Amino acid sequence: MDNGYEKEDFTTISFKSSIAKKFRVFSKKMGASNSMTLLMMLDFFETNNISPKESIGPTVHTLENLIKKRVSAVIAILRDMEKSQTRPTVAMMQSLFEEVEPKNNPPLVEKKVLFQEKKNNENQL
Repeated sequence: MDNGYEKEDFTTISFKSSIAKKFRVFSKKMGASNSMTLLMMLDFFETNNISPKESIGPTVHTLENLIKKRVSAVIAILRDMEKSQTRPTVAMMQSLFEEVEPKNNPPLVEKKVLFQEKKNNENQL
């Protein structure tokens, strides 16, 4: 039956008949006895610090929409960064590392003329 509560006595609580029927249907859906279903409900409210008088539906829906909007904003920021920063930087890096054909510069040749002129200048002194 109810694990941990086998030796406890039953007590009577008065409910309206329509509410009792609705609760019994809910208990069957939960797959537990009426006592265990009521205990699970009480534990849920206590652990989540929720009052049954409060409606959490709209607030959860509102939070979901807010999170979706923020995620969309982050995606837009990342796309903008990719377009304005990443792509140009990658293009510049690729152009730097591409193999460029060397220009046809004449090979370095020793100028003997200057060396001879320097010797002539020293001899004249």
